[in-house]
Amino acid sequence: MGKSETRRRGFRVERDPVGEKKVPADAMYGIQTARALENFPISGLRVDRSLITAMAQIKRAAAETHRKARKLDGKIADAIARAASEVADGRWAEEFDLDAFQAGAGTSYHMNVNEVVANRALELLGRERGDYEHVHPIDHVNKAQSTNDVMPTAMRIAAVRLLRDLLDALDALAGSFAAKAKEFKGVRKAGRTHLHDATPMTLGEEFGAYAENLRRAAGRLRALEDSLLEVPLGGTAVGNGVNSYRGYAKAVVSRAARLTGLPLREARDRVALTQSVGDFVALSAALRAYALELSKIANDLRLLSSGPHTALYEIELPAVQPGSSIMPGKVNPAMAEMVNMVCFHVAGHDAAIGMCAEAGQLEVNVMMPYIAYALLESLAVMASAARAFDERCVRVIRAHPDRCAHYAECSVGLAALHNERLGFMGAAELAKKAEETGRPVGELAGE
Repeated sequence: MGKSETRRRGFRVERDPVGEKKVPADAMYGIQTARALENFPISGLRVDRSLITAMAQIKRAAAETHRKARKLDGKIADAIARAASEVADGRWAEEFDLDAFQAGAGTSYHMNVNEVVANRALELLGRERGDYEHVHPIDHVNKAQSTNDVMPTAMRIAAVRLLRDLLDALDALAGSFAAKAKEFKGVRKAGRTHLHDATPMTLGEEFGAYAENLRRAAGRLRALEDSLLEVPLGGTAVGNGVNSYRGYAKAVVSRAARLTGLPLREARDRVALTQSVGDFVALSAALRAYALELSKIANDLRLLSSGPHTALYEIELPAVQPGSSIMPGKVNPAMAEMVNMVCFHVAGHDAAIGMCAEAGQLEVNVMMPYIAYALLESLAVMASAARAFDERCVRVIRAHPDRCAHYAECSVGLAALHNERLGFMGAAELAKKAEETGRPVGELAGE
């Protein structure tokens, strides 16, 4: 069957090591992507677009490096670089629709990019899609590369970009808590430990602690960027650079750094970074630690705002939506509840990422597709949640000073202020008497 007849039937025939297969004639992707689309209609979940962007930039960096080294025909290299640039800019997004659950190591993601870049390069050269004799997805687009060095490098680039965006959101959130700490510095209230009365404090001190703890947790995330900027690109299949050439690794990493705008550097040991996903595990763990800190704070805000008449109600969270389909006037801590659920989601992803890291064997971790999906999604979702929580909740929290003062005056924790004068046991008797009589500690102490 000739090419023209095949195209009239709406498909083209491509061949790979497994055999021949029909590919939609208008598809920019090729045979290996078509196989993956058929093999893995699993979840409907998709990896963050930043991974595809990073892969496309790597393809451009490689093509330009080969052209300069005279390892690839100039016209072909230029077409590949231009096609890869289009993909990185978001064109042909509909050609990338692979499920998050797929074959190991990320080969399907990688070949999807290779095929789209190859077919677009063919068009730029005036050829038809699938005419791989002139631009081949592997021989040309993937020259001196492997899934095993491209995938983890792309994951690192994508993770750094999302991490930076996340840290901007987290810094703003901590700043809003700090601003509330200043606003509430004069609001006296009862401290609580074990959910029972403790010594007095101010609402400003409480919110200032929230700001500091979030900053400390964000600092642990920020410290991990440097390790992610070390990339195994140039290591090919197992890290030792088989099928590349002298000077390629240094040159391609340098060019990728310029294209991405990130200070990427060659791995000290490419075999080590091909074997291990430890840097991704560390990032996920630090993100989980942040999530636990933030979730605890969201819990506190829900508790402090509980009521309004039957619980604490020391603060008021914004009414962003009705809280019930049956109880008129009910308003719930919706934004704090959302944050809790996001934090649980991130913690769950972290557990799965840890299992994936342990399940890698020998020279490459085959669980990278899921790690990429879970880690990048966690970074993106946490950034969105932090921004929404900041803008629609934290910045507009109101204090109820009278309610706070009432609890401060009634707290038996005030007895601790008399330890020096009465001794611990004497102060304990004072607290006991306050509980028995229902009179304030201060009034009893004055007597």
